[in-house]
Amino acid sequence: MDSFEINKLIGGLLGTVFVVFSVGIVSDALFASPASEKPGFAIEATEEPAEGGPAAPAAEAKPIADLLANANVEAGAAVFKKCQACHSGEKGGPNKVGPDLWDVVDRPVASHEGFAYSAGMKEYSKAGAEKWTYENLDHFLLSPKKDVKGTAMGFAGLPKDEDRANVIAYLRTLSDNPKPLPTPGASAAAPAEGAAPAKPAEGAAPAPAQ
Repeated sequence: MDSFEINKLIGGLLGTVFVVFSVGIVSDALFASPASEKPGFAIEATEEPAEGGPAAPAAEAKPIADLLANANVEAGAAVFKKCQACHSGEKGGPNKVGPDLWDVVDRPVASHEGFAYSAGMKEYSKAGAEKWTYENLDHFLLSPKKDVKGTAMGFAGLPKDEDRANVIAYLRTLSDNPKPLPTPGASAAAPAEGAAPAKPAEGAAPAPAQ
């Protein structure tokens, strides 16, 4: 093989390398995607406390007695419109998807005539011993399915304290004899769980057994 042939081979090899290198540069320029300044989705995960570490304190629930002291009946009537697709509120009103709510405050749970209650609600009623007290209404309206396991009620609940207090104040008016409102601050006077009850003053009558 003479020098001319060798030069042709070397020239062809160099040309091929040049073409491949050029194609790589052009491809990088065409298909390169610049890094975005901000990620498309920011996923914020709540950090779990280390095992054995202190848990985050839960928000303190406001007593319904205190909330009702400042409740707005008219605002409650507006909130109740969300309920009217499933409940009537008239005296002698019909049962719909849910039972009629006339005179519901302090009514025994799962006791409205003619309504087929779920097994979960019947269990919660404790055979009629449990009533729709202001406290029970407050807990149920906060999260029905969490408060009464197995309830057929599909409503998600009212997370705002103000909304629950307003609608409960309105439900109270759906009666010929509205039940007395609870005394604000009464729950604060109750002893903490596990604490010994306060001793009555000398000469005072003992509290009745519950």
